[in-house]
Amino acid sequence: MKFFGVLAGVSAAVLAATPVSGAEPERSAERIKAHVAFLADDLMQGREAGSTGHAIAANYVASQLAQIGVKPGAAGGSYFQSVPMSGFRPADEGRFAVVAKGGPATPLVFGEDYLPGRNPLAAATALQAPMVFVGFGVVAGKRNDYAGLDVKGKIVVALAGAPKTFQTEERAYYANGRTKRLQAEKRGAVGFISVNTPSDEARQPFANAARQWKSWGMSWRESSGQAFTPAGSTPELARISVKGAAKLFVGAPKPLEQVYAAAETGAPPRFALPSRLDAALNTEPKTLESVNVVGLIEGSDPILKNEVVVLSAHLDHIGVSTNPVNGDAVNNGALDNAGGVATTLEVARAFLAGKAPRRTLLFLLNTAEEKGLIGSEYFALNPTTASPIVANVNLDMPILTYDFIDVVAFGAERSTLGPAVTRAGARMGVKLLPDPLPDEGLFTRSDHFRFVERGVPSVFLMTGFENGGQAAFTSFLRDNYHKPSDDLAQPIDYAVGAKFARLNYEIAREIADADQKPAWNKGDFFGELFKPRP
Repeated sequence: MKFFGVLAGVSAAVLAATPVSGAEPERSAERIKAHVAFLADDLMQGREAGSTGHAIAANYVASQLAQIGVKPGAAGGSYFQSVPMSGFRPADEGRFAVVAKGGPATPLVFGEDYLPGRNPLAAATALQAPMVFVGFGVVAGKRNDYAGLDVKGKIVVALAGAPKTFQTEERAYYANGRTKRLQAEKRGAVGFISVNTPSDEARQPFANAARQWKSWGMSWRESSGQAFTPAGSTPELARISVKGAAKLFVGAPKPLEQVYAAAETGAPPRFALPSRLDAALNTEPKTLESVNVVGLIEGSDPILKNEVVVLSAHLDHIGVSTNPVNGDAVNNGALDNAGGVATTLEVARAFLAGKAPRRTLLFLLNTAEEKGLIGSEYFALNPTTASPIVANVNLDMPILTYDFIDVVAFGAERSTLGPAVTRAGARMGVKLLPDPLPDEGLFTRSDHFRFVERGVPSVFLMTGFENGGQAAFTSFLRDNYHKPSDDLAQPIDYAVGAKFARLNYEIAREIADADQKPAWNKGDFFGELFKPRP
């Protein structure tokens, strides 16, 4: 494998981390420690998708699967599914101005009023078009924020987020930019603007986003060589701050303060804005390649082996920062998500050490989760197995710094996977608790959701909030999430990692050996939304 020659640069401590004698939980903890130490080493340079560091990490994981005895799960007897990708970022600050009818142009100020978007399909985008404010821009059931509005040939302006009256996970789905732009495109809009609300900026200050305005976005490439771009004819032009929104709404039928107040109850007014927007947006493209790592354990049942359960964890992280923190710029991603990858490898080992599963298990260590669930989307649309995928269990960022006694399985209440998690946890004295962060909409924000979009019942597993879990999770988000400090200096308890791996094994065993395949609960929102149509 072409990157193995680079491994000479790994610290001696990493390469010396080998299993020790003793009870199996101790050996499991030592193996997890070794995996995390390797994957979070500075040599990986933060494992950004398409980088040499990510390629080294992928080769390492493939070699571990081979040592365990997991079969290659990609085409041609390989552990690697190639993922052709496109990268794109703002080439410059762009230029935006609000032009009142018969009046002067009012420039928007970069970093204060707006941040430029990206257009994966064009290096230069120039638009001069009227603007229409569509509230949240949500179309759901009887609600249609476009009702009575003509947006054809115009720029849609929509508030970020979705009505608070929606169920939290459904709200997260409708708040997603892709979901909104698809509705705008369907009605002929030529551009899309997202406007912050005061509550958005209280939670995530606009200045924080401004520091990362030139980061790379990514997508996978279609066979034509074009970046996969839903709503490509309605590009996101810019993100507008509360301060910038005041310029967009000058002379509007309703004052901006009234719009924001009404948005809190879920029903902001909607209207054509009296001004046009002059927008110039330049996008820098690049092409790159990355891989998903795929392994397979064949099922033993002559019938059920033709159904596949996918166990996934993302291998990538966010790479190297342009602004070092305390002299450190490498975002090692020890818990996000080297811990998830390490525990997945232990699940594979446990299955091969015991009886074979009845259903086939596919282990997916995917790329570019941090870039928008790209690797999992590519796999879900281009699976390496011809057999139907009947479930996905996804691991992302388990907090392995305390002894968890409960687990959160986002989406558990939506399908028969919930009872499976409950039964598996009960065997270990681990409870299944409800989503402790409902307003975050986490069910839509990790790799499992790409399988949900293909109609596959899925859950996303995370250590729970009891026994100190809430404090551990909160402090991780505050101090270490997507920062160089997510490294081996954290108080990682590898015995907890072994426990989490065992729990995931028990859950996968429940699903793989059940007589009936997983099913969505009757009438579930996502089950109905993404039900395969003839």
